[in-house]
Amino acid sequence: MSAANGAPPADAAVPAAVPAVVPPAAPKLSNAELKAKAKAEKQARRAQAKAAKEPVPGGAPAPASATQSSHPPADSKGNKAKGKLDGALSANSAATGRAAGPRGSVPTIPPKPESSIPECFSHLSMAKRLPITQADKDVHPTVLTLGQQMATFAIDESITRLKATLLAFKKVIDSYTTPPGNTLARHLTPHVLNPQIEYLSACRPMCFSMGNAIRWLKLQVSKIDPDVPDAEAKKELCASIDAFIQERINFADVVITQRAADYIETNDVVLVYGRNTLVERTLLHAHQAAGKKFEVIIIDDPYERQGQVLAKTLTAKGIKVSYSGDFGALRFQVNRANRIFLGAEGMFNNGALYGRCGTSDIAITAKDLGKHVYALCETINITDRVSTDSLTYNEIDPERCTGASFRLLYDTTLSQYLSTVVTEISSAQPTSVSYLLRKLEDSN
Repeated sequence: MSAANGAPPADAAVPAAVPAVVPPAAPKLSNAELKAKAKAEKQARRAQAKAAKEPVPGGAPAPASATQSSHPPADSKGNKAKGKLDGALSANSAATGRAAGPRGSVPTIPPKPESSIPECFSHLSMAKRLPITQADKDVHPTVLTLGQQMATFAIDESITRLKATLLAFKKVIDSYTTPPGNTLARHLTPHVLNPQIEYLSACRPMCFSMGNAIRWLKLQVSKIDPDVPDAEAKKELCASIDAFIQERINFADVVITQRAADYIETNDVVLVYGRNTLVERTLLHAHQAAGKKFEVIIIDDPYERQGQVLAKTLTAKGIKVSYSGDFGALRFQVNRANRIFLGAEGMFNNGALYGRCGTSDIAITAKDLGKHVYALCETINITDRVSTDSLTYNEIDPERCTGASFRLLYDTTLSQYLSTVVTEISSAQPTSVSYLLRKLEDSN
């Protein structure tokens, strides 16, 4: 009967069906391949879900009746198929900008504003004021305050930022307690110092002197004997920080001030740019301690106007001052001067000066007119990096960054436009900066 109906016998059904339904054995995947496959599938699902949620701008919502009429009724056996169809139609309506809800429309998501900074400058950092709530829980309150001051440029000069950072780290170390089962030498740097460093770097990029000092501090921590008690180890670290500040900052400033003041002669006309602490101390030392009478020309940064503060200070001490608020008469003013003093935020290994934006304009003009240019810089501000332009290392001014333009805070002056670099070790040619750096490393 079954043969007449066209069905094969029961005993022959199994052998005939085996070659038709058994697929070829799939190659066995390794664990790495399985993980990669699962990750790819997960990313594909996320992309599909994101595309379904984001409507195309300008899409018009569809009436609820039109959306509902596209779903014909189905029986209970077709619920699964209906769910798939509904999901597909919902995704399609979202992709075309139509609303899947019974009323209203999905609000159009405005396009993200494009960054005003060109891609070629995207590697440059910019100071930003981070909310304290976003800081790591291990960041010390003193460091939180310091980061806000740096972000708002209340503490601006590199050597001032360095000194404030070391004093803050001193408080961090003093309040530190080594957890049970750990040693100070191995626990302090990764779990305590690094969160402070990361927070300060997020508020504003570190200057060269801060990087040099932090590397030195980490080295001092690594040298601590694990058998030394915590109280003694912390006392030793705090004493080392005090000695570092005294030798590399305070004493260095005194020596540089005296050496630079020796270059000023009576009746000289000295030109300076903006306001720099080392340059200001040099002028005051030459006038008060050495008793020299000279005139100072201040070319001010038209954006910062810090030269006005310097002009008031020098005038109050009896020094004759000529003030220029911008670069309009730069060539005329440089031609009047006998020598030019420039403060450095840092010095590169190839002798290039890293200073406030506008420093290179003054140095180039002075070189063209045959004037001597003196760069004042502490050795802690010297880096082993090399730079020949102002785009490799720089910062973007957060106060002057709009959709139309932005401003860089610093520029790089090549060594051929400088006459002498004055440091606490010696006064040397700009090309000898690398020698000063090696000599400093040998002494350490």
